[in-house]
Amino acid sequence: MSNLARSLEQQQRVEKTVQDRSQIKIKIKKSWLTPGEKIIGVAFAGLVCFGAVHLISNQAKIYDINQDIQKVETKVEEQQKVNRDLQDQVSELSSYERIFEKAKKMGLLINENDVKVVQNK
Repeated sequence: MSNLARSLEQQQRVEKTVQDRSQIKIKIKKSWLTPGEKIIGVAFAGLVCFGAVHLISNQAKIYDINQDIQKVETKVEEQQKVNRDLQDQVSELSSYERIFEKAKKMGLLINENDVKVVQNK
């Protein structure tokens, strides 16, 4: 009988440990986010990151283009200044008195009989 009692006692211990193990497996850790919500969250975070990178790259391009525009405007202003100086030189050199002086130095004289008046239309 002692063997029978012992085997019964061992069987009860085994059943008890099996029950304890099954109870441990039954405990399920519940997450506060479902898998669908996690996917949506990751997708949203990805879109926000993509938008931020896109926005920053566009701002960098705008900055570069503005620099180029300012350089071109500076060159245009310098060229306009050179053009004004050249225009002043042209007006000084094409004055009637200067041309008359040059003609006298070259030995040309004005004969009033040879002068013809041409009218602009």
